[in-house]
Amino acid sequence: MAYGILTDLTRCIGCGACALACKEINELPKEEMDGLNATTWTVVEQQNGLNIRRQCMHCLDPTCVSVCPVAALQKTPEGPVIYDEDRCMGCRYCMFACPFQIPKYEWDETIPRVQKCIMCFENRVSKGESPACTQTCPTGATIFGEREALIHEAQHRLTNEPERYVDHIYGLEEAGGTSVIYLSSIFFAELGFPVDVEHKPYPRLTWEVLSKIPNIVSTGGALMLGIWWIANRRDKIARGELVDEEAKNERRGQGGQP
Repeated sequence: MAYGILTDLTRCIGCGACALACKEINELPKEEMDGLNATTWTVVEQQNGLNIRRQCMHCLDPTCVSVCPVAALQKTPEGPVIYDEDRCMGCRYCMFACPFQIPKYEWDETIPRVQKCIMCFENRVSKGESPACTQTCPTGATIFGEREALIHEAQHRLTNEPERYVDHIYGLEEAGGTSVIYLSSIFFAELGFPVDVEHKPYPRLTWEVLSKIPNIVSTGGALMLGIWWIANRRDKIARGELVDEEAKNERRGQGGQP
């Protein structure tokens, strides 16, 4: 069953409870709330008189997943796009590929990784609970549920209160559809949402081009494997694991015990 989030910007009061709940459940520092970054995965901003909650869109067919050479990003059947930081090699391909500019880099870390909202998948959604952000919203501006049911609810609001909304569900078709959808009383272009996003999944567009140039696929895959090996070795050295591994291998070669 595929879940999602509906955020109705006309109901958001800008309290920031969703952002604080996100930081608490993910143990992120609370002092940094100035836009999305590696330690702020959802934020409420003001623009043109509306409070705008920003977060990962959790695309149905995510570009970030398709470009990651080490499968650090995965789309779950439940809807969230999750992230395994132990696999990440810091190439930042996902940052460049994301049409919504969501993944952020840990620029200040010794071993930097990419970070983003995972819709509370491990802590809550995988256990049948709603994300912390939607559970804590005091006005129901952001709600969690089955994606199809949320689309139906959004369409119902547009039909019943046409004077309240622009006639557009953002995320219904953008990038082939997203698990996070929005309603607004102001055109999304005026709120900083990308409106030149294709209505076709970006991975499909990418492979339509790459399939005509097969050498790029094979050569690029080999190159990424090499980069991953180097990055993985670098990380092990930084954690002191490589020294232990090489010592064990040397003992095995000399007929000693592992």
